[in-house]
Amino acid sequence: MSTTINVSNDVKRIFDKTETLTGVKTLKYSDTGKVFFLTAAAGAAITLPAVRDGVSFKFIVGSAFATTDWTVTGGATKIQGTVIVNGASILGEDETTITFELGAEKPGDFVELHSDGSNWFVFGMGSAASSITLA
Repeated sequence: MSTTINVSNDVKRIFDKTETLTGVKTLKYSDTGKVFFLTAAAGAAITLPAVRDGVSFKFIVGSAFATTDWTVTGGATKIQGTVIVNGASILGEDETTITFELGAEKPGDFVELHSDGSNWFVFGMGSAASSITLA
C-alpha cells in the first residue's frame, strides 16, 4: 500500500513587492518588505520611517548614476551592521546615512535594512571600493 502526500507552500509563490525609484522618497510602514531599484541618473535621498519592530527594506542599484549619489537616511535613529565593499568588511556603528557613491556604484550593489524597534540593522554588498559608505 502506498500513500501520496501533497505538500503546498503558498509563501514560495508570492512575488517580492518592488518599486523603481527615480527621485526623493520618504518610506512608510506600508512599504515594508519592498525591494527598491535605484535607477535614476541623478541620485536622491531616501528617508526611512521611524524604527518599528519587523520593518525591512532592500535597495539595489539598477543602473549606474550619472550625476549624484543615492543616500538612505534614518534621521536620529542609528544604523548598525556590516557591508562588504570590494571584499572588505565595513562596520557601521551608530551611523545615520548609507550612501551609494557616484562613480563607484555598480548594478547589483545592494543593502538590506531590518528594524528591531530600536535600531536599523544593515547588511549589503558593493563590488567596487567606496561603492557603499556608512556615516
